Amino acid sequence: MALKTQAELLGLNRSGLYYRPVGPTGAEIATKHRIDEIYTAHPYYGSRRMTVILSKETPISRPTVQRYMREMGIAGVSPGPNLSQRNLEHKTYPYLLRGLKIQRPNQVWGIDITYIRLTGGWMYLVAVLDWYSRYVISWELDQTLEMPFVLRAVDTALALATPEIWNSDQGSHFTSPQYTERLLVAQARISMDGKGRALDNILTERLWRTVKYEEVYLKAYASPREARQGLKQYLNFYNQERPHSP
Repeated sequence: MALKTQAELLGLNRSGLYYRPVGPTGAEIATKHRIDEIYTAHPYYGSRRMTVILSKETPISRPTVQRYMREMGIAGVSPGPNLSQRNLEHKTYPYLLRGLKIQRPNQVWGIDITYIRLTGGWMYLVAVLDWYSRYVISWELDQTLEMPFVLRAVDTALALATPEIWNSDQGSHFTSPQYTERLLVAQARISMDGKGRALDNILTERLWRTVKYEEVYLKAYASPREARQGLKQYLNFYNQERPHSP
């Protein structure tokens, strides 16, 4: 049946059936990429400091910076909105790693999400890291921050082993019952960074800096497929060949 006929039968305006969502502008993409660079170097920067730095390069308001950071799923130590902000109905857990000596594999794993830039957009990378060996247990890449790609990474990691402690921030992904129930069933102790304490998850932050400076920033991924292939090759190198500092 012709689209025109379908529209008439349903009483719809045919022009609306041809609507395509408007993608991000080049200026938005460039600004988000720049925010990513600054945040990777200084994960303790909140929207206020970020705005000060960006304003020296291009006119931008703090509300715009806050919105971009929220959409990117990042936030610094300074209080402010972020897309990974926890759902207040979700249970949180105490931070278990302060003063803890990490002395063996599978003692502590950390999970986090980061922004991966493409030439015309971006994706999100989630990874599970063994804090002793610095081995990336599992990872997933997706174009949205929806829950399934996080759960896939968790399921893949738990199929290999179970850590004594599993650490994350207090973002909505990691306080979700879908996530925490998996860890509780596996009998892993759940640890969460203190609110506004980006450096509680310091080893995972180091992983992101390494991945970006040694791979992402040196490439210009034109598509999700290129990003997936590039990151797969790099993370294999990271796990199997790259030496890690203590």
